[in-house]
Amino acid sequence: MIEYRTRELKEERHEILEQMRALVQAAELAGRAMTEAENQRYKQLAARIAELDALIDEREKLTAAAAAALRAGFMPQQGEVLQGPETFSITRLIKAQIDAREGRPSAFKNCELEVETSRAIARATGREPRGFYVPVSALMTGEQRGLVKGTPSAGGYLVATELLSNQMVELLQNRAAVVRAGATVLGGLVGDVDIPRQTAAGQAYWVAENGTPTASQQAVDKISLSPKTVGAYTEISRKMLLQSSLDIEAFVRRDLTSVLGLAIDYAALHGTGQNSQPRGIANTSGVNIVSGGTNGAAPTWEHIVQLETEVAVDNADSGALAYMTNAKVAGKLKSTPKISGHPTYLLEGDRLNGRALYVTNQVRSDLTKGTGTNLSAIFFGNWSDLLIGTWGALDILVDPYSLGTSGGVRVIVFQDVDIAVRHPESFAVMLDAIA
Repeated sequence: MIEYRTRELKEERHEILEQMRALVQAAELAGRAMTEAENQRYKQLAARIAELDALIDEREKLTAAAAAALRAGFMPQQGEVLQGPETFSITRLIKAQIDAREGRPSAFKNCELEVETSRAIARATGREPRGFYVPVSALMTGEQRGLVKGTPSAGGYLVATELLSNQMVELLQNRAAVVRAGATVLGGLVGDVDIPRQTAAGQAYWVAENGTPTASQQAVDKISLSPKTVGAYTEISRKMLLQSSLDIEAFVRRDLTSVLGLAIDYAALHGTGQNSQPRGIANTSGVNIVSGGTNGAAPTWEHIVQLETEVAVDNADSGALAYMTNAKVAGKLKSTPKISGHPTYLLEGDRLNGRALYVTNQVRSDLTKGTGTNLSAIFFGNWSDLLIGTWGALDILVDPYSLGTSGGVRVIVFQDVDIAVRHPESFAVMLDAIA
């Protein structure tokens, strides 16, 4: 849109310059000065040239800002918002889509940065969005929830008299952890991706004098990533977008991206690889399994050490090494002594066996084994060997019809993503911990 308008403006500028030249040339060919009417017309054309120069400069800055989203790989650092001559605004884009669907003229007049950024991402990826692409600034923790002005618990407390918006009480919820632990994010992918992986090395042999070594050869396979779509929606009242005294831009952005972030985080740990899900660590073939017992077992020092040992035996004990489990297991570890009767516990502080421990209730606590139920998982490994691939950017679609009778809008978000483990041997998992 912006590039098209810029081209139109430049064409108009060229035509006006030709008209100005024609006025001067006509007077010169007649051997006279320009008449008063010609002078007035010349001044009007010159004023329009100045207006066009300002408009062209503004639109070229917007195009440069959109290009910045591509240079950032569609995923700026957490908390960063794309900056240009103006700030990228999700709420402005939502409002523009509402106005467009309701037939209001010039719906996207003040939304050119957002529209051009979406078009730039679409051109780079070769994939058209369902609605509009938004550069992914973060996948923050959160929960899908509706925002309705009239219901206090669903948004009413955000539209207020004497509202302390900086004191808003956030919902207690799970915390995403795999990226914090060091997972490798591959952003801005286009098409399916194959990553070559060496699975066997050549060998050396001792040989007798004048002998020849036995032939050996490396072996390789590949890790394949293909886009799988995760989607969610939130409901926002029209008055919330227009009247809220809270920083609604940050709140809506966080709300829209949070549930996707948690879904991707959970899939990285426990994704089944079926029903359009990615395959997570726990279900990846070749990952080391540490067994507690027939019906599960309370974690012991031996189990913790064995998790690390399994990875070390496979020469995979380097990189972003850390443990990860849920709050129930963390509590159990804090109250379990390394040696019975000795006042040193498995977990003291945030270090487990000298390594960082990430605690998140994204780790399952509802597993079963034999007659054991409500069993938990404990992960250990090199988290940089966990690959999270993303395609394009966050895709936002506004649906003003589903809630049309109440005046609310449903905002639907999609993200294409896939997950793979670079080396299954880099991880060990206990899936039957009693806590």
